[in-house]
Amino acid sequence: MSSFKTRCPSCGGLNRIPNERVSDGAKCGKCKHALLDGAPIEGTSDNFAALLQGDTPIVVDFWAPWCNPCVGFAPVFLDVAKEREGVVRCVKIDTEAQQQLAAQFQIRSIPTIMVFNKGQRVDMLSGALPKSQFDQWLNQALTK
Repeated sequence: MSSFKTRCPSCGGLNRIPNERVSDGAKCGKCKHALLDGAPIEGTSDNFAALLQGDTPIVVDFWAPWCNPCVGFAPVFLDVAKEREGVVRCVKIDTEAQQQLAAQFQIRSIPTIMVFNKGQRVDMLSGALPKSQFDQWLNQALTK
């Protein structure tokens, strides 16, 4: 049984989730907070493939801590993650820490936002947008 580890967005505790249970609504073993909904998940080379295979559409923010537009866009992404809990799963991938994933998805500028459904990329956006424009783009991307 293969699994991956993810940090709880509430308490920061490390949790192991079996790959086949990604869609089951996993909760933190420590604080019982939902692990995969309501707050962006830290995407890593260990967990990203399993997250893509879930039934929930995935919205990925490829970013870096030194990127001012990325830092400015972070509150917008967090708001969208909270508002769309249960509808989409938001993932943040630090391109500095996860260079293999950045190369795999050919990230050339940041922030880059990608939407995946059933493991397939359905849309991509380069650059930060204000929340209203990001919501419009995301609504269109989720219908593809």
